Amino acid sequence: MSREYPIIAVTGSSGAGTTTVKRTFERMFAREDVHAAVVDGDAFHRYTREELARIFREEPERKDELSHFAVEANLLDELEALFLEYGEQGSGTYRHYIHAEDKQMIEAGYRVGTFTEWQPLPYGTDLLFYEGLHGGLVTPEHDIARHVDLLVGVAPTINLEWIQKIVRDTKLRGHSQEAVIDTILGRMDDYVRYIQPQFSRTHINFQRVPTVDTSNPFEVQDIPSDAESFAVIRFREPATVDFPYLLAMIPDAFMSRPHTLVVPGARVSLAMELILAPLVRHLLAQRRFR
Repeated sequence: MSREYPIIAVTGSSGAGTTTVKRTFERMFAREDVHAAVVDGDAFHRYTREELARIFREEPERKDELSHFAVEANLLDELEALFLEYGEQGSGTYRHYIHAEDKQMIEAGYRVGTFTEWQPLPYGTDLLFYEGLHGGLVTPEHDIARHVDLLVGVAPTINLEWIQKIVRDTKLRGHSQEAVIDTILGRMDDYVRYIQPQFSRTHINFQRVPTVDTSNPFEVQDIPSDAESFAVIRFREPATVDFPYLLAMIPDAFMSRPHTLVVPGARVSLAMELILAPLVRHLLAQRRFR
């Protein structure tokens, strides 16, 4: 952890909704005039989409071993080195992974499922912001979580997480529903081993809970709307949270446990702003003058 060069990480599974939290932070950074170095966790995958497809054709038994959740399929040495260097010096090296949604990158000639070249982070940033799968990972070889000053988890109820992934990957990325389900099943062991333990290390968890029937997530259906859900927000250090203020500011919010705030789905953006903005200001206030 670094007081001079703080690191914020949003961690969660594919399809969990980390991008929504990322957009909240981006709006906050723009409003507060915070210059953030933004890093996409997918950029630290080890293989391009074509390389993975070739490996699976030639060695089909490795398909489960090389899910994107697995340590073997990611450049975790490079990710931890980036966090370490940024925390010490405010610098580091990163790249981009090209998704189907990255229209500008595709128009510039990049192919979906490939990477840009490695490049240095922008100079003079106020903090590093990471969004991806492994921001809170700890293994015998890696302790990425120890470098993070503010670790935020995004973990919908599991059926909702699967629905969100199926809808995103079929509608936005062109995959068949059968292919997405196969991916979910193939990643299950790595999900339990590497993703879920991170939510016990986070400073704050945002868990979306639907109020409609999601019993069969593999049935074709729409994602429950904000009005059809609640957000369960868990704080690791409740003594530092002004719960009376949050309850007064967020309509219909209530506490279910001493460290847990429950917020109507339509109020989640407001809750994120009220909770996260002071934490960002606190991190920046601790920076040494330079």
